[in-house]
Amino acid sequence: MPSGETAERRYAFKTDFFKALAHPLRIQLLEVLVTGERSVQELQQSLGLEQPIVSQQLAVLRARHIVEARKDGTTVRYAVRDPLIGQLLDVARRIFNNQLTGTRDMLRDLQRERRRR
Repeated sequence: MPSGETAERRYAFKTDFFKALAHPLRIQLLEVLVTGERSVQELQQSLGLEQPIVSQQLAVLRARHIVEARKDGTTVRYAVRDPLIGQLLDVARRIFNNQLTGTRDMLRDLQRERRRR
């Protein structure tokens, strides 16, 4: 297979991965699941969401192999497949914090400038 085609597939894989993360509820689910496995009912209670919504978002994460399901009697328990997801969420949180800090500083500078006029 030509290297260009391989790179294209690799970028498509990465894009699909980030698309799976590109939803606020899926991020919330992952933030709970990085602390340990949970059932749909536990996730519902933790996030205050209805069962169909939780199940739908978990299905997206499962399809992208970000979470896995394990049968425990009659209950299905979900967990993050790779603990690095927790690190990814932490890094993203720090990036967003840096961006917000920069924006806050810029707004503060603009306010000072406006007062000087």
